[in-house]
Amino acid sequence: MTDDVRRGFHPPTAVVVVVPVVVSFFVQVPGTVWVGLASQTPAPWVILRTAVAAAAALVLLAARRAPGLTVVLTAALAAAYLLMPPSYGPPVIALAFAIIGAVVRQQMWWAVVSVTVGWTLVVSVAATAGTHWHPAVAIAATVALALCFAIGAGIRTRIQRASQYRARLDERRRAAEQEERARIARELHDVLAHSLSQISVQSGMGLHLFDREPERAREALANIRGLAATGLDEVRGVLSFLRGDDAAPLTPAPGLGDIAELTARRSGLGLEITLDDRLHGAAPDSAVQTTAYRIVQEALTNVVRHSAASTAHVLLDRDGDALVVSVTDDGTGAADSREGAGIRGMRERASLVGGSLTVQAAHPRGTAVRASLPWRQEGSS
Repeated sequence: MTDDVRRGFHPPTAVVVVVPVVVSFFVQVPGTVWVGLASQTPAPWVILRTAVAAAAALVLLAARRAPGLTVVLTAALAAAYLLMPPSYGPPVIALAFAIIGAVVRQQMWWAVVSVTVGWTLVVSVAATAGTHWHPAVAIAATVALALCFAIGAGIRTRIQRASQYRARLDERRRAAEQEERARIARELHDVLAHSLSQISVQSGMGLHLFDREPERAREALANIRGLAATGLDEVRGVLSFLRGDDAAPLTPAPGLGDIAELTARRSGLGLEITLDDRLHGAAPDSAVQTTAYRIVQEALTNVVRHSAASTAHVLLDRDGDALVVSVTDDGTGAADSREGAGIRGMRERASLVGGSLTVQAAHPRGTAVRASLPWRQEGSS
């Protein structure tokens, strides 16, 4: 299949319609006149046969809109042309174009019936009238007609394959666009949900301590300012990455080393978060580290926003060739059948690096989020 067909190339309508008409006209009409004069055929027959040859070519102008009717009329005109004197002349190639066009445009039965009836009529009338054709001529004409059907079927098959190929490309493009939209939503959700939930916690702390401990309230406001600046930098970095900018991101990709700071920032207003790091300095691939950080970030965001928990525990451990990340709280937001964008995003992140994630009720209460991520990515050293 050529590149033009793969890309869905279609010749202009004028080319498809006009070229067969022009070629048929200039092959049939001058040839018919020359044969008529050379054979000294009476002038009325030459004029009539030339008119039929011209009409057979001009009928092809309707091939695009009415391929079935076109092949019927062309077959009838071709039969009339062959039955007129003299018994030889240029081939009626307009019929070949009509057959091919009908087959390509899914009008196969119109072509089969009209050509079969027309050719049978020509052979029968010629035999009755005593016109003697060499058997090779009849065989060659029959083979030529069959070849026209084969060519039309071949073109039709190529068009169908090209259409299927374009459909697969369109489906692949839609899937890629959907995946890109999901990735954008996931990245922005992680960054914005983290920053806004922290701002909400700090502003609540500031309001709570504003009258009794103004210094701590001032500290909360300073934290809000820092969170807002950090959040804006992260959003700019995410948008720059999604746009494919060559400039370095404003904030580096977070890793396991940033989880301690994350848990410290999340503690407050009656929520105590502890970190149990059992990795002893060992570090997986950077992509896995970023995924683990985002999962912990989203899980703690859900704890702050939905669980009403007083404690949360973050565990980092290694189980063979897997990094195990778990976040457990003692709140009331136990896992159920309904999953929001946050949990879906965590599952997608784990799946993208070849891992898995489970969310279930903790004992005796609360929610446990556990992710198992491959320590090394395929192709990494």
